[in-house]
Amino acid sequence: MENWKELAAFVLEREGGYCNRKADKGGPTNKGVTLTTYRSVYGQSKTVDDLKRITDAEWEYIFKRYYWDKCKADYIQDKSVAFILVDWAYNSGVKTAVTHLQRIVGTTADGIMGKQTLQAVNTRSPLPLFGALKQDRIDFYKEIAAKNPSQKVFLKGWLNRVSHFAYGKFV
Repeated sequence: MENWKELAAFVLEREGGYCNRKADKGGPTNKGVTLTTYRSVYGQSKTVDDLKRITDAEWEYIFKRYYWDKCKADYIQDKSVAFILVDWAYNSGVKTAVTHLQRIVGTTADGIMGKQTLQAVNTRSPLPLFGALKQDRIDFYKEIAAKNPSQKVFLKGWLNRVSHFAYGKFV
């Protein structure tokens, strides 16, 4: 399935280029890839300058293998559900996004997308599942900002990103 390329374009458009904001717990980041993630994939000797020069091929590899594939998005029958899940995983970590999904569908919340979770996802009515994921993601971001005032600076951007997801399309 080539749906990952459609979502990848959306993600890249929103992530932008290099940044290293003091309040961002991810530290140095380019195209949404943190230095920690970049090093875990391409070696601990990679520097901030290497991250600044991340190639499209390197970025696509990370996005596809470490986010799309970890969420088993090719096996999620509904594209809208797959897209909002993977975007959440890219923005907050696979374990976080999958754990929230598992709580919604009633499977063991271990953060690992397995057969039981996939079956539960694929047997749910997709529109209500999409809506539940979207609302849970909104609540998740609001809770982060409420618990840690230093993160409030990001809340508007996080919520704006989620608002671009509508069932059946990006807006």
